[in-house]
Amino acid sequence: MAAGALNATRNSSSYAVSSVQLADIEKRWEGMPPQEQAELWMALRDRMKGEWKDLTLQEKKASYYIAFGPHGPRAVPPPGEGKKVFIYTIVGCVVSFVAFYGMRLAGKGSPKTMSKEWQEASNELLKEQKVEPLTGFAAEDYKGEGMIQSK
Repeated sequence: MAAGALNATRNSSSYAVSSVQLADIEKRWEGMPPQEQAELWMALRDRMKGEWKDLTLQEKKASYYIAFGPHGPRAVPPPGEGKKVFIYTIVGCVVSFVAFYGMRLAGKGSPKTMSKEWQEASNELLKEQKVEPLTGFAAEDYKGEGMIQSK
């Protein structure tokens, strides 16, 4: 039964694909329905399983175009697309910049815990509680600023 299927494949691939189907394939490929594209590709694939010297020049060109042509994900971007992407990127950056500084202006001042006095009091509390006695605030030779971040 497998030999019969193999002979059927050989017989179906021995006939050239119609030149009418292959005419101007570069112009028609994108507009063809997916079912018709699949049928044409399968017919060409069956032909390519045989001897390549038996393929017509039109079949070779159509096979190459379908496999490697500028369609689908390999399509050439429309003119001006790079400029459009650049402009939208700049607009996005400007909008985010305005939103960031708008929120900064609308926000309250810095919290009371950011004052130098509060941070010094935090250092004293950490020393009293002997936090990190070996290398940190409570160590005898500690020379760091501790919790002080404000100037």
